[in-house]
Amino acid sequence: MPADTSTTSTIVLVGHGMVGQRFLEALAERGLTATHRVVVLCEEPRPAYDRVQLTSYFSGRTPEDLSLTDLAFIEEHGIELHLGDPAESVDREARTVTARSGLVVGYDVLVLATGSYPFVPPVPNKDAEGCFVYRTIEDLLAIEEYARRSTTGAVVGGGLLGLEAAGALKGLGLTSHIVEFAPRLMPVQVDEGGGAALLRTIEEMGLTVHTGVGTQEIVVGEDGAVTGMKLSDGSELATDLVVFSAGVRPRDQLARDCGLTVGERGGITVDEQCRTVTDPHVFAIGECALAADGRVHGLVAPGYEQAETAAAAIAGDASAFTGADLSTKLKLLGVDVASFGDAHGAAEDCLDVVYSDSRAGLYKKLVIGRDGTLRGGILVGDAEAYGTLKAFTGSVPPVSPESLVLPAGAGAPVQLGPSALPDDAIICSCNNVRKGTIREAVTEHRCTTVPEVKKCTKAGTTCGSCVKVLGQLINAELEASGVEVDKGLCACFSQTREELYEIVLALRITSHRELLDRYGREEARGGDGCEVCKPTVGSIVASLAPAIGASTYVLDGEQAALQDTNDHFLANLQRNGSYSVVPRIPGGEIAPEKLIVIGEIARDFGLYTKITGGQRIDMFGARVEQLPSIWARLVDAGFESGHAYGKSLRTVKSCVGQTWCRYGVQDSVRMAIDLELRYRGLRSPHKLKSAVSGCQRECAEAQSKDFGVIATANGWNLYVGGNGGATPRHADLLAQDLSDAELIRLIDRFLMFYIRTADRLERTSTWLERVPGGLDHVRDVVVHDSLGICDELESLMAAHVSHYRDEWAETINDPEKLARFVSFVNAPDTPDPVVAFVPERDQIKPDLPLLSIGLRPADDVLEGSAQR
Repeated sequence: MPADTSTTSTIVLVGHGMVGQRFLEALAERGLTATHRVVVLCEEPRPAYDRVQLTSYFSGRTPEDLSLTDLAFIEEHGIELHLGDPAESVDREARTVTARSGLVVGYDVLVLATGSYPFVPPVPNKDAEGCFVYRTIEDLLAIEEYARRSTTGAVVGGGLLGLEAAGALKGLGLTSHIVEFAPRLMPVQVDEGGGAALLRTIEEMGLTVHTGVGTQEIVVGEDGAVTGMKLSDGSELATDLVVFSAGVRPRDQLARDCGLTVGERGGITVDEQCRTVTDPHVFAIGECALAADGRVHGLVAPGYEQAETAAAAIAGDASAFTGADLSTKLKLLGVDVASFGDAHGAAEDCLDVVYSDSRAGLYKKLVIGRDGTLRGGILVGDAEAYGTLKAFTGSVPPVSPESLVLPAGAGAPVQLGPSALPDDAIICSCNNVRKGTIREAVTEHRCTTVPEVKKCTKAGTTCGSCVKVLGQLINAELEASGVEVDKGLCACFSQTREELYEIVLALRITSHRELLDRYGREEARGGDGCEVCKPTVGSIVASLAPAIGASTYVLDGEQAALQDTNDHFLANLQRNGSYSVVPRIPGGEIAPEKLIVIGEIARDFGLYTKITGGQRIDMFGARVEQLPSIWARLVDAGFESGHAYGKSLRTVKSCVGQTWCRYGVQDSVRMAIDLELRYRGLRSPHKLKSAVSGCQRECAEAQSKDFGVIATANGWNLYVGGNGGATPRHADLLAQDLSDAELIRLIDRFLMFYIRTADRLERTSTWLERVPGGLDHVRDVVVHDSLGICDELESLMAAHVSHYRDEWAETINDPEKLARFVSFVNAPDTPDPVVAFVPERDQIKPDLPLLSIGLRPADDVLEGSAQR
């Protein structure tokens, strides 16, 4: 209940962003909301939301999804929240704040959390129609609306937010440019080497980057709208939408107007308790504050710490903010970028340990002191070790620096577990949570899961980059305490995926229901299972189908109900509800007649076509009811399913090999075709990719695949456990100079051993690092048959090969199976009206405005219907 305003002190908070909300939570934790009247004046029309994840709005998250404010919390603590009513003036003598609406609120304590504003360079026409900033949800809504009538967008600024803005414009269908005055992208966070790796990766995504140039003028047309930009090097850039993301400045005008001291370059000057140096009744926190360390901190973590400090000071508790960890870990345009500690080696007597792979877009640098102390680092392309490395900053790691930067598969890097971290290591920099605090949450507060530890410590509740380490620490602490850690697949099964595989194989169990009723947890038996175990068991049964007597068709009987959305329609669901069609093109080899068929189908059905990195042709934009007609023509022309929708073999890439290339030493195309046709349709814990290179020049990039083959003068070298995705990994050499028969035999064994022992959704790269003994153990099993199971592994693969049937050929010949391909089960002839397109570059793209509107068919068609 609200405090009695006539007798209690009043705390007025100006601004309700992420830091403001954390301040309110800190007040509540100290009981101050029960003893004080708390009034919040918020400029935006919505309460605090996650500005760190702002760009995720363009990936489908709604403003409500981004909200950080539980209105029940506001009501429970009697907080008076005024939205869309910012503070206009402060009378420090009378201790009152006047809002835009005319509301006057007296205060005993005033806390300014006004944040920052985007800096817009003072160039001509900066306020023209088509110019935007990238700061609030309202900014994003305006950009989204204007982008509907634009074709090209340019972002001024190549920092964190600038790259996110450029990615958002690209996602909206615009040709995107980035203009950065500095000589590299993200100049604050990364050095020249990191900037180069980042630049290469971003340009490969189709964005154009202009570094070392500034914006001189925004060019406008006769109607006053943006038509282009003039750059400092004399060039011009045609664009009809401009986003300024050139940094921020503290919003300190309110403080200036009421006579509070501000810094020379802005920011409200505060002491170590975040109290203004001018007035002990006024505090400033977050991006508007010039902290006692002389910095204006632009990251959320220091803002949170300042919020905690101010709340403690108001409560009379001892606390001080003297500086903060400026480490950051982000995923920008899908690229991991992280920096921590003294990333640029500004201190004296520093040495750099650097690993760089420009082809893979990897750059790792550690800054090491003369005494071996880890002082900081930069990670681009692979930031998997960020949590561990950051925790070791300021200490001497227990292993050599070289082993910390080498990628998996290149020099057998040492894997440091949670036990190697000291208790004072900061695990969550956003909320300043140390390892010791997490251990106490487990041992003293009886937390046993990540959600429980999050609630207890706030670790992992902001950016989420520490959640993986958090889980490792919890399990390690539980095991050290003698507590058995539940490693079961899900709430339905106490067994791991590997154990369920063995049960299904040994007892020839062919249904999820039988497995659940016989071996599920007691409370789950008789139920339907969950969204974890159903597709997992479905995949196990499909992998073993010939051996256990199950149907090899994934949409037969109960199997159909276990499949994910993509498998359910044998096609990949796209962002607007349409599907992609991906016929198999083994080894990337295709005859002209089949190319013509694909072209005719794409033309007749109005599909978008693209040649992929997997050396095949994808067709996008098919409605669900069109899939059978499209595939009938493809099957008739001799095509099969490419299984782009399934956790199974995708492609086996190849170079042209010795048949055409003067450097080739083996027929890589023939081998790629043989391998793809052998392993097609093989269901596995995760997708499988492969490649065959005809010589050591490695044009097919076989060492970035789950299993890759490179020709030698004496045969073939087999590499395993590679990955070219979000966490790149060089494949390891399993065996060399193999004959054709030896190669296929080892791949058979490797794949079936992986399918047998991997966890759910675990790629071969992760599996190879997780299994005890790693590559050496896998080699012992697969090459030397140390477990005596190779005959069984080969037999299982032989059964798969001999029983393979094309899923689409099975489907189009069965009217009962075709019945599922409708948008609405009670209106099978009605297409989904949300699936619509607009033209672009002589093809089509999803109609994003229609998606935003969320149009649905007339009520008389859909009333009471169930949409698939």
